[in-house]
Amino acid sequence: MNQETAIRNLSLLLSPTPRGARLARLLAAEQLRSWGLRLDPAEHIVAELATNAATHGRVPGRDFRLTLYVVGGTLRIEVTDTRGDRLPHPTRPAPDATTGRGLLVVAALADRWGVTPGPHPRKTVWAEVDVPR
Repeated sequence: MNQETAIRNLSLLLSPTPRGARLARLLAAEQLRSWGLRLDPAEHIVAELATNAATHGRVPGRDFRLTLYVVGGTLRIEVTDTRGDRLPHPTRPAPDATTGRGLLVVAALADRWGVTPGPHPRKTVWAEVDVPR
């Protein structure tokens, strides 16, 4: 199997903390570099989804999972946390708000994104970015 048709993937468990979210972004950027892929917009998407998992999906003692994989011309980014009871939805924050824009950023940067519930108690927020072959 050559690199053109190889499936590339990475899956990591990280602590649901600001440090874990930062580490998710840094490790994703390094993996994307090693695959020869552009960092933008994927690095920003990982940062937003990991921050949301650490902020809104946090359950003490339970990690979140970052998964990256490339199949064909698509990079898929998945962040799974253990707060399946809290499904995310984009909101329009007040103009002077300093938070609340994460999913709007993901929606603007990703070619596709969504939420997959389960298995209980988990949910996975995913985003896809088309990459050149």
